Order: sequence, then C-alpha cells, then structure tokens
Amino acid sequence: MPRLDGRTAVITGGAGGIGKKAAETFLREGAKVLLVDMNKEALNDVKDNLHQYGEVAVIEADVTNEDDVKKYVNKAKEQFGSIDIFFNNAGIEGEVAPIAEQKLEDYQKVMAVNGEGVFLGLKHVLPVMSDQESGSIINTSSVAGLGGFPGLAPYVASKHAIIGLTKSAALEVADKGVRVNSIHPSPVNTRMMRSIEKGQNPNDPESSKEEQTSAIPLARYGEAADIANLVLFLASDESKFITGSEYRVDGGLTAST
Repeated sequence: MPRLDGRTAVITGGAGGIGKKAAETFLREGAKVLLVDMNKEALNDVKDNLHQYGEVAVIEADVTNEDDVKKYVNKAKEQFGSIDIFFNNAGIEGEVAPIAEQKLEDYQKVMAVNGEGVFLGLKHVLPVMSDQESGSIINTSSVAGLGGFPGLAPYVASKHAIIGLTKSAALEVADKGVRVNSIHPSPVNTRMMRSIEKGQNPNDPESSKEEQTSAIPLARYGEAADIANLVLFLASDESKFITGSEYRVDGGLTAST
C-alpha cells in the first residue's frame, strides 16, 4: 500500500524545485495535493506535469497575506475535506551582501516570506489538524538556520526563526496528535542556489558553486529528490513518534558543529 494512501497534503512554494518534487513524491505515494505559490503560470505548468500521478490542485496565494493563507487552507478543506500533511516550504533567498550594505526593505521582505509565511501557515493549519487530532507539518528551514553564513544575514535570521516556531508549535499541539518538525537542507540544485552563487561571485558563479561543494563531505549539492524523500518520511507514519525535531539533509556539511 502507498505510504500516504488517502491522505491530503498542502505544499507552499509549490512551483519551486523542492515543492514540485515533494508534490510528485506525495502523489506517487497516494496523496492528494494542493500546491500554493504566487506564480500562477508556473503553478499551472506544474499541475499539467503532475496530474498523471494523481489528484493535484493549485491555488495562487501570497504566504505573507493572511487572507490568502486563509484562502488556501479553506480550499484544501473544501476540495479534500482535511489537511493531513502541511509542507510549509515557501521561501526566498534575498540579496547577497554584508549586513552593513543590506537594505532594510530587503531584510523585511525575506523575514516576511520566510518567517511570517511559516507563522501564518502554522496559525491557520494547526487548528484544522488539532480538530482532526492528527497531522504532520514539515517546516523548511536550512543549514543557514543552524549557524551563520556571511552575506546572507536576512536569510540566516529567517531560517533561525523557523526553528523556534517549529519547537513552539510542536509543544502546543502534541496532545492533539499533531507533529511539527523542521528540515535543514544544505545547498540544493535549484534556482535559489543559482541566484546565491551569482550574488556571491557575479563574474564567476561557477567558482562559488565549486567552493561550496568542496565544503560538503559527500562532495555534491543536494538534489530536490533528496529533500523530498526526507519530507515523505516525516509526512508518513514511519515518523509517528517524532516531533519538535531538526532534520539535517546536508551531505555532512554540519557534521562538525
């Protein structure tokens, strides 16, 4: 039997590399999936590519807008009747620059998407799962949530915030049978890393990739499938005694910390 047979999942950042791969993985394991993203055209492309695997719906929404968050939660309830899995995944990288050169408005934008977006998702999904007395939430943080990285202070700050939200939420709803965990990927081969590499070395982004790869003991970037497989485990009953935990999927990058 598929590991997520009959379950329903909501994925924010659903048109991005990790979101798309997680959706495909969930669908292959029997789940019905609602993808949330601001890019309507990209969402429809993803839906067209994934419908062969199962029932997939999409909704255009801004995770920083509380009315939009209510909208995607309501759509999931109306279309599927429940929310069994919430992959709270939407995020942006922001500008690459030292703190002294960062613009306040850019910092606020990163904190809004990566911090407030996760908070609002929790705020409106947790009551649904608490009423069901079941559910698994996976929040996407980063290895940047476990330490400092020069030039990415807003991103780092936002990813640290997700750890606090995850642990607080896990404690609040454990008695309802709802689990909340965070994942912490190292660099992954997606659009976001191409942007960061270019920000770090505009004239030679490939050298930035080589430098970061050399710091990873397994000597490669992660792939979206590496992340999706971990999210699948945390969404399934195989992790039913796990909550409030931080899961590193980083090729050994943080093994010495």
